[in-house]
Amino acid sequence: MANDQALRETAAPPRLSVYNIEKSFPGVNALTGVSFNVAKGEVHALLGENGAGKSTLIKIVSGVFPPDRGEVIVDGKPVNLARPDDARRAGIATIYQELLLFPELTVAENVFMGHAPRAGLGRLDWRAMREKTRHLLAALEIHDLHADRVVGSLSVGNRQRVEILRALSQDARILIMDEPTAALTEYDVTRLFDIVRKLKARGVAVIYISHRLDEIFAIADRVTVLRDGAHIATKRVADTAAAELVQLMVGRKIESLFPKITLPIGGPVLEVKDLERRPLTKRISLTVRAGEIVGLAGLVGSGRSELAQTIFGVTPAEGGEIKIRGQAVYIRSPAQARTLGIAYVPEDRGTQGLVRPMTVRENFSLAALGKVAFGGFIDRAAERKLASDGVKCFAVKTSSLEQIAGKLSGGNQQKIVLGKWLANKPKLLILDEPTRGIDVGAKAEIHRLMGELAAQGLAILMISSELPEVLGMSDRVLVMREGRIVAEFLREDATQETVGAAMMGSHESAEKVA
Repeated sequence: MANDQALRETAAPPRLSVYNIEKSFPGVNALTGVSFNVAKGEVHALLGENGAGKSTLIKIVSGVFPPDRGEVIVDGKPVNLARPDDARRAGIATIYQELLLFPELTVAENVFMGHAPRAGLGRLDWRAMREKTRHLLAALEIHDLHADRVVGSLSVGNRQRVEILRALSQDARILIMDEPTAALTEYDVTRLFDIVRKLKARGVAVIYISHRLDEIFAIADRVTVLRDGAHIATKRVADTAAAELVQLMVGRKIESLFPKITLPIGGPVLEVKDLERRPLTKRISLTVRAGEIVGLAGLVGSGRSELAQTIFGVTPAEGGEIKIRGQAVYIRSPAQARTLGIAYVPEDRGTQGLVRPMTVRENFSLAALGKVAFGGFIDRAAERKLASDGVKCFAVKTSSLEQIAGKLSGGNQQKIVLGKWLANKPKLLILDEPTRGIDVGAKAEIHRLMGELAAQGLAILMISSELPEVLGMSDRVLVMREGRIVAEFLREDATQETVGAAMMGSHESAEKVA
């Protein structure tokens, strides 16, 4: 193949090469002739929508799945990766989004789990283990993490660094990072990028998987795009742009990831005054109007999700006032909030928004059982119609209504969570990280739906850690810090610089819009 020839002629000798990888599962061709390589000291991004084949490919390189056809070559030598241990011996380590650590053990014990240094008579050499861990920490210039700290007491960012240390302790020359920043604060993302650059300098090849295009342009040297299990393109990051990568991923041109339409805004739907729920909701006052999208920005820990949960009655307010369409209410539970016309799509769709082992049909009806249950029994025909209408309205890609919801892509799961709550025809929709962990095609669809819902008069309060999303979709932007709203910007005045400054605590220098 011409693509293979081009890859073999890469000037720098590849640290890792995969050629003509094919993999099928019953009824699905997961990978069809995929080839790409990663050079020594290169960060190579792997992009594609959910279902494009990224996970299958990294599982083949990690020794979890054997390929049906094709070969994997490390440092010029073909390798047989029948098991994860084979990958480890070949110098390949994978850091998954769900970190695989033992919280009760120390940093050193986790780093050397399974390959600890030994002393006489086969005993564990605890002193050598701690000393080797200190050397690894020093090599990456990590000064705020100690070998004897218990991992369960660490932040997510520090736990991730323990995973990286474990990979280096096994002399990993190829490091695969799967959505490494999904649960990180902005500060931890910066620290992660510093470590990745140090790994590059040591000659480690990094395969970096992320849905966040800004990260690709910040850290990657080259990018490979997969679509429907096939290799679409490999490009130098410096020679491409976000719009081109999106088009390569989805197979069509997306006119805008943020299809914001300026609409007439109606009267107040939600009014909050001096709302209190310590420690992270402190005298909050805000208004969301019919047809308006209000973006709520802030660093992780600023109190955004806690505010949403207080409004929805998960953690009832301890003081202040909430009005729904002009009527003062005291919301004691989510059930009462739902009755008042409030819907809440939580940040963690897997544990709070969706019952993964249940079917698409059952999930769609969970928040609207009153519409399909009569005399204590569910009308299955009515439930199927409700779910069928939701699947069509939200363009959920599923084999049937009886498909297990947890087996769908992240974007389709999010559409079900959104559709489930909208079945109640709410007046106020609270969205907490509505597009976290989903691909760009699904993001564009969620944003389009948000615009359509606002056009129908729905009031939307959107919490997001992605500033482009906040700026692209909001009519107004509120900024939270340490449990308080510290700044408010009209759409035309909100920029990355002004909103970012308010989030970090230097908003006094930014013009605050009353």
